[in-house]
Amino acid sequence: MTDSLATSIATLQNMVREARVVAGFTGAGISTESGVPDFRSPGSPWMRNKPIPFDVFLESEEARREAWRRKFTMDDLYRDARPSRGHLGLASLIASGRMPAVITQNIDGLHQASGIGDERVIELHGNGTYAACLACGRRHDLRWVRSRFEETGDAPVCESCGGIVKSGTISFGQAMPEAPMRQAHALTMSCDLFLAIGSSLVVYPAAAFPMLAQRNGAKLVIINREHTPLDEAADLVIQAEIGPVLSTFISQP
Repeated sequence: MTDSLATSIATLQNMVREARVVAGFTGAGISTESGVPDFRSPGSPWMRNKPIPFDVFLESEEARREAWRRKFTMDDLYRDARPSRGHLGLASLIASGRMPAVITQNIDGLHQASGIGDERVIELHGNGTYAACLACGRRHDLRWVRSRFEETGDAPVCESCGGIVKSGTISFGQAMPEAPMRQAHALTMSCDLFLAIGSSLVVYPAAAFPMLAQRNGAKLVIINREHTPLDEAADLVIQAEIGPVLSTFISQP
């Protein structure tokens, strides 16, 4: 660890200590250490298996079949993923009471796997660990969905009402979930320290939360491997791997 990185981590630790309410906000970068590929790295498998836009998914049975094929291809790539040091660091901050919840753009369920309760994970883009009927809302286990898909080659329909079954993620063109957006806004407006972690901060409306927090008086910290459009406005930027930075918050047994 370089002297400059050690100094930045020490500054971050002081900011967390002095904060009344810390808001966490995570993007794909926190999960790359877990083996989950991000969208923008060169050669990303997401570019070969792009999510199907919502309107196309609704209109075409063929598109629904292709969407499930791509979904299961990606699931197989990171089926053994486990929470990273970054996830565990945030779980410790939540357990300590300093961070009420974490807002995430991720769909991998690794925050919950790190020990954070569902009620403390605000998922802006849904969750890819289950499926749901778009008509009646019934949840469907992905193992059932996959078995039906592999047996018949068709996109499964709801066991209850026959409606279209879709992964629990929010697709391009699909409306943002109202309750998580309200929860994210409330946490953003109540915090005095906002940690933006592993996000490119270019996907809106989610990327609006960091600046909203800062305009409301909170300090803004950005932790990311790459430059983001908000770096110049942030109170602290740590351009480094996330694991070594957040591992300093992991509670010792």
